[in-house]
Amino acid sequence: MSKARRLLVVEDDEGLQRQLRWQLGAYELLQASDRTEALALVRARAPQVVLLDLGLPPDPSGVAEGFAALEEIQRARPTTRIVVMTGREGREHALRAIGMGALDFYSKPVDVETLATLLERAFFVSELEEEIRRSLEEPASPSLPGVIGQSPGLRAACRVIERVAPAEASVVILGESGTGKEVMARALHDLSPRRHGRFVAINCAAIPPTLLEAELFGFERGAFTGALKQTPGRLELAHGGTLFLDEIGDLPVELQAKLLRFVQERVIERLGGREEIRLDVRIVCATHRDLRRLMVEGRFREDLYYRLAEIIVTLPPLRERPGDAVLLARHLLEVYRREQDRPIAGFTQAALRAIDHHHWPGNVRELQNRLKRAVLLAEGRKITVADLDLGEVEADDTELELRVVRERAERAALQRALARTGGNISQAAALLGISRPTLYDLIRLHRLRD
Repeated sequence: MSKARRLLVVEDDEGLQRQLRWQLGAYELLQASDRTEALALVRARAPQVVLLDLGLPPDPSGVAEGFAALEEIQRARPTTRIVVMTGREGREHALRAIGMGALDFYSKPVDVETLATLLERAFFVSELEEEIRRSLEEPASPSLPGVIGQSPGLRAACRVIERVAPAEASVVILGESGTGKEVMARALHDLSPRRHGRFVAINCAAIPPTLLEAELFGFERGAFTGALKQTPGRLELAHGGTLFLDEIGDLPVELQAKLLRFVQERVIERLGGREEIRLDVRIVCATHRDLRRLMVEGRFREDLYYRLAEIIVTLPPLRERPGDAVLLARHLLEVYRREQDRPIAGFTQAALRAIDHHHWPGNVRELQNRLKRAVLLAEGRKITVADLDLGEVEADDTELELRVVRERAERAALQRALARTGGNISQAAALLGISRPTLYDLIRLHRLRD
């Protein structure tokens, strides 16, 4: 039997409560009208998703009570996904809610179809995160084709790609420049039923706005000066396959409406043409920008965002992927050594330490560039720190000793729990999942109090 999809709606308007009770009958529905009642239900019934109105009594016209509820729900059950509801005039609070950990936001008045889409995505994310937590407890499995690394953050992203690849859902891949968003998009395509179709990529930030429309949708002969023949656009070329829109956050607003029409109706018209062309294309997007912020600022269409971002995958930067820089470096060394036919045998220990400790502001792309240069210019049999143009790192292998690592992690967890609870021993012990006597012993062991 599948697990019940339990939804808690926190809303004080009785009329809206009745409307939602009728419209959201597909879920096991719980309802609360204030913060106290909501917290009690979260602790007792553990809903996977909470739909939270920010305007709650005793001050339904304000947002202080809603934000307090958001914070306390997350503290009581961190795995619960929260979608906040705001009035049209309160959309400036949406980014604050997202920053506090809410999954998404919804602007009233209620539109059943849009709200259902948001809630379905919230349940999908909740279920996927639970599956990822279970998978991370198992022995590490190989990454996706073309993806190198075994850090928890990368494995979580790979697990999402594996799950959504067979579906037809639109996917947005978020991450800093150089984190490998196109590699991940290609892996998604290769794992999908469209693998025999084309994977067509276009960078929305690299093409001038005046040319981007023609690149995407194609043009007829004579549509503009220089249009000497009928030319299909990237969408047509991707028919039966996948179109990857890199840096979708830079797509001009005027083109967003035309892309939305294609996403909704799956038809296009070439520039200068009147014939509707029906296409079968899966859209995968990527950006380093904050699309929610762009949406709130009016620079990205809300309706297009919800059509494209059915599933969101976030790639961690290389600095947050412990151990992966060294794995990538070893892999890239083999690739570049063969490409350049260079007799490089490996890395010096100092070079490996430098790779492991470097911040990598340019992420994987920076590592690729440094390795390619090092392979070309290295004079010895092994890549050195100087070849990589990185600073020397003092040798200190104690950071890899499990005993030291455990002690540091334990001390950090104690400090965070005590700070979060204001030093309350009972609350901190509950947060850590240990007894009060055990907590006292650990405090003495780590000398956290005199």
